[in-house]
Amino acid sequence: MIVLSGPSGVGKSTVANLVLERSPILVKSVSLCTRPPRPHEKEGVDYYFVSPAEFERKRQAGELLEWAEVYGNLYGTGADYVKKQLEGGRSVLLELDIQGGKKVKEVFPGAVLIFLVPPSRETAEKRLRGRGTEEEEVIRRRLDNAMRELEFSRNYDYLVRNDELDRCVSDVLAVVRAESMRRERTDLRF
Repeated sequence: MIVLSGPSGVGKSTVANLVLERSPILVKSVSLCTRPPRPHEKEGVDYYFVSPAEFERKRQAGELLEWAEVYGNLYGTGADYVKKQLEGGRSVLLELDIQGGKKVKEVFPGAVLIFLVPPSRETAEKRLRGRGTEEEEVIRRRLDNAMRELEFSRNYDYLVRNDELDRCVSDVLAVVRAESMRRERTDLRF
């Protein structure tokens, strides 16, 4: 299990999508979300958009591997899908905030946590503003939270700077490949 996290505006979705395109060993875990979709997002591809009541029902039923409230919206990972993929021998990529990454590591200590770092605060701010989907107050809150998230990143296994997209994707793929060859993950039989 690979968890990809990072502050708002770092390019998590872009990096995750390119990593998935280029890696034959990874499948994507699509999270549930209670916020409205952004203009470019598609149901079942980017998120499963659900009502807060449906999210709460799934949480209460134990159907979520992890969940968190982020900027007033609920996000969570469906446990069944992830478990089936892992049992089938596939690696799963989860794009999560640091709360979700921490919870996954508690449940799956062997999970690999990768934290994407923006090249600068200015770049992260430019990316957030470029979305054109958030109010000024939300952008400010996301930027303030980014500083706390960077502090928490010391709990992650790998830090990858997203200053040049192709290199960032290559670095994440190198981690995925190396982790797939770790002794405890490899079954060598003759």
